[in-house]
Amino acid sequence: MSAFVAELIGTMILIIFGGGVVGGVVLKNSKAEGSGWIVITIAWGLAVTMGVYAVGGFSGAHLNPAVTLGFASIGDFPWSKVPLYITAQMIGAFIGAGIVFLNYLPHWRATEDKGAKLAVFSTDPAIRSPFSNLVTEMIGTFVLVMGLLFIGANEFTEGLNPLIVGALIVAIGMSIGGTTGYAINPARDLGPRIAHALLPIPGKGDSDWGYAWIPVVGPAVGGIYGALFYQAIFMQEFSVAFWILSIVIGIVIIGAAASELKKEQTYSEKLEEKIS
Repeated sequence: MSAFVAELIGTMILIIFGGGVVGGVVLKNSKAEGSGWIVITIAWGLAVTMGVYAVGGFSGAHLNPAVTLGFASIGDFPWSKVPLYITAQMIGAFIGAGIVFLNYLPHWRATEDKGAKLAVFSTDPAIRSPFSNLVTEMIGTFVLVMGLLFIGANEFTEGLNPLIVGALIVAIGMSIGGTTGYAINPARDLGPRIAHALLPIPGKGDSDWGYAWIPVVGPAVGGIYGALFYQAIFMQEFSVAFWILSIVIGIVIIGAAASELKKEQTYSEKLEEKIS
């Protein structure tokens, strides 16, 4: 199997299990309806594990453009193969979303909540605040890529690495994923979002394209920085790119914090006016 087909198949498997569990939890009349966040995070971890087991021997099982970009940024993956991998990941995510759609055919009409239908395909924030949502996606993917690198630096019994990687995904979801739904993967969000826009889903709403850039840009930046950070801090190999991105990310974080503080100040002033 070629690396292109491997990344396509692996990402497809990832979305079938990952999108599938969200469908089971949020769509009406599913036997898993209402089973909650813990079920979703565990299944997403297992989704990654199964994808890695399926194609790790053929392509390295990136299954995520942020991982591909991160590895390329530190020389662990050739830049010439980056477009091929990302294209395969996007196609695989789109196909996986289509299969999830087919799996829940009777449930789309039974579900009135348009947001729930979109959630099966893509992420959305618990509290919509673009700068803060961007920071969250950057942090989650930073931890993911850095985690993959320090997991890879350890020796495990043969065949256990995918399970450890799955545990990392579960940990990210349970700990910091509740704010944005932890896309931490541009293909995981954008491919299924395109599928949502194109598929004949009964009673669907819009695909929330105004938010769609955040789970693409945030993971891409966070993934690259996670790899550069690991190279700089763990391996003591500092690069110009590390320092530049550190400054850029610092500015974004300061901007996000300032935005939230301003909102809090405005809220307090309005509250004081109502009281007086």
